[in-house]
Parts: sequence; structure tokens; C-alpha cells
Amino acid sequence: MTQEKTVFVVDDEPEIRESLVMLLETAGYKAKAYESAVAFLASNAPESVGCLIVDVRMPDMDGLELQQELLARHSPLPVVIMTGHGDIPIAVQAMKAGAVDFLEKPFDDDVLLEGVRRALDRATSAVDHANAAKDAAQRLALLTDRERQVLDLIVAGKANKVIAYELSISPRTVEIHRSRVMEKMGAGNLADLVRTVLSIPS
Repeated sequence: MTQEKTVFVVDDEPEIRESLVMLLETAGYKAKAYESAVAFLASNAPESVGCLIVDVRMPDMDGLELQQELLARHSPLPVVIMTGHGDIPIAVQAMKAGAVDFLEKPFDDDVLLEGVRRALDRATSAVDHANAAKDAAQRLALLTDRERQVLDLIVAGKANKVIAYELSISPRTVEIHRSRVMEKMGAGNLADLVRTVLSIPS
């Protein structure tokens, strides 16, 4: 079952929080608001599936600092920054740090919803990537020590004859190991195998 995505809103102004939550819920999204970055970080929201809309200017911890903290925590949440007119350079800085979009106040409802759609698309992609990496790591754990040695040499670009020489086994044995490696890793060809191995976090 796919986990429901939540749009989190972090803004120190109650009227903005309430209006954004109402807009998002009317558009069919699950939304939750926080009055500060500190309150948001104290919840389990940073580990959730969804996206974050955050104001740049807030007391204690601003939107950019919150974004940096999420990056440090490896949070999967894509970030959309809300900014006043004078904060455009800050918003550009946020984009360079990985924010999906920045919304210049006052913004149209449609502009916000489009930013949310883009952010949630990125969140889905990130979840799919994480699931694929987890699956690849589980498959890797099924390999025997010898199969793992063969895999490492295949990914290093070594030919069967070279692998056979380096491991002091016959080329035919390498072919057997290679076939088992491909099967266990769920790879249809060499490119698939390399792509799968590279998706596994080191």
C-alpha cells in the first residue's frame, strides 16, 4: 500500500498557515501546519512522505536553515520556499541547495498548487529510488562470497578471462557465477547489473 503523501506548511503567521491548509485540503491534499521550524523538526514530519512549504523569514530558525537541517538529516521531503519580494537572492540560494521551487508573495493559488505538484512528483521519484536501492541491497546480500568477488570484478569492467585469472578459477566457472549473479540481482543484461549495483548506497 502506498503511503499517503502530506503537504507540510511551516510559517509563523497563523492566517497564512490556515489559508494554505484550507487551499491544499480543498485541492484534495492532506495538509499539516507548524508555527515554526523548531516545532516541525520536533515532530516525525521530516521522515514522512510528501513535501514541505516553508517561509524564508521566521524567528529562531528561518526557512533556509530548516532546509539545510533537512539535508543534514537526509530527509526525503522536497522543499518549496515562500519568499517576499526582497528575498529573491535567498530563494535562488535555496534553489541551488535543492529546493523544488520558490513562490514570491503574494502568489496565485494555482502557482502554489503547481509547485506542490512538482514537489510531490519529486517525492514519488525519491521514494521509488529508495525502494529500488533497498531491493538491490537485499539482493546483494543473497550472493555468496565468490559471487560477490565476481560481481565486483564485472562492475570494474573485467572480462571473464581476466576474472578467471585473478580468482584462479576457470573461465567456465566464471560464466556460471556470472549467470547466478545476474539472476540473483534481477539484471537482464550487464547495463542493468551495473545500474543496480550503483543504486546501492555505499
